[in-house]
Amino acid sequence: MNCRLNILKSLLKEREIDAFLILKPVNVTYITGFTGDDSVAIISRDVSAFITDSRYVEQAQDEVSGLEILQYKYTMNDAIKEFVDKFNIKRLGFEEDFITYAQYSSLHKKLCIDLIPQKNLIEDMRKIKDDSEIENIKKAQYITDETFKYFLSYIKIGMEEKYIAVEMEYYMKKLGAEEKSFDFIVASGKRSSLPHGKASNKKIEYGDFVIFDFGCKVNGYCSDMTRTIVMGKASDKQKEIYNIVLEAQMNAINNLKSGIKECEGDNLARKIINDKGYGKYFGHSLGHGVGLEIHEAPLMGTLGQNILQPNMVVTVEPGIYIYDFGGVRIEDMVLLKEGGVIDLTNSPKHLIEVN
Repeated sequence: MNCRLNILKSLLKEREIDAFLILKPVNVTYITGFTGDDSVAIISRDVSAFITDSRYVEQAQDEVSGLEILQYKYTMNDAIKEFVDKFNIKRLGFEEDFITYAQYSSLHKKLCIDLIPQKNLIEDMRKIKDDSEIENIKKAQYITDETFKYFLSYIKIGMEEKYIAVEMEYYMKKLGAEEKSFDFIVASGKRSSLPHGKASNKKIEYGDFVIFDFGCKVNGYCSDMTRTIVMGKASDKQKEIYNIVLEAQMNAINNLKSGIKECEGDNLARKIINDKGYGKYFGHSLGHGVGLEIHEAPLMGTLGQNILQPNMVVTVEPGIYIYDFGGVRIEDMVLLKEGGVIDLTNSPKHLIEVN
């Protein structure tokens, strides 16, 4: 954590701010290591403080290092003002994409200093994963792979989507997951054309495509994976669509690497789907970063101009979704390297027909 703290301090000078106020919980965790609630951090070039209430002081003493731990008595804003006054902070940066107008107005009235909006200051740091982060993501993905393996023998025609989703979460926790990393997608039959079709009361039927998009957290870090299966025997149309998506995904995984633009990564899969005549059925980006949040930078979409860098963890998840028919998505998490990627997902990708 001290390394992250030092990097953040060096960025304050570049951005011409005296200190940076961290309110977003996931960013507080990233910089301080604290995993509780109702806490903020203020990082200045010389001194840094972690501010919380009486409920979390003991936890903070166990988890936070390199910052002075302060317990506020009245309001959080009073404690922030005390820090600002004590260390003569004149220009205080804040997370422009997180703070509400009400919070900003309250702070501005209380502090009477320059509040300087900062875009993605910590989010840009979080793009590049260190060894411990990668290890946690690998552990989460291992649980996800094992869960998929189990459910291939568990799923039966007649089961409700919601029942499957609940059982998947329970099984992941049995294997050591802290919690699910997002609301699972279990979408079958014609509902599989919904890219984010959350589990419903629909029962699995013979001939259905079934999309599973699921993941879990280990030490706060997420996994994310999608597989599509067929209940029973796949039709020729189902095989055609599945194989196009698989070809697109494999081309992206085999050619993706650091040093290219986000949009160039996206095009590795999109071009194949376009060339096969299904481009209008692939409406979302190819992938996104994964870490403490299930969706974080970078974003590999058609407009992305940022350069992909080594040790970013991103998803590769092309899909085809046809209204009133069904859809296919195949998603792996990969670790970007200079010459290519390391695929962190080990579940099979061939079309699986469950009898």
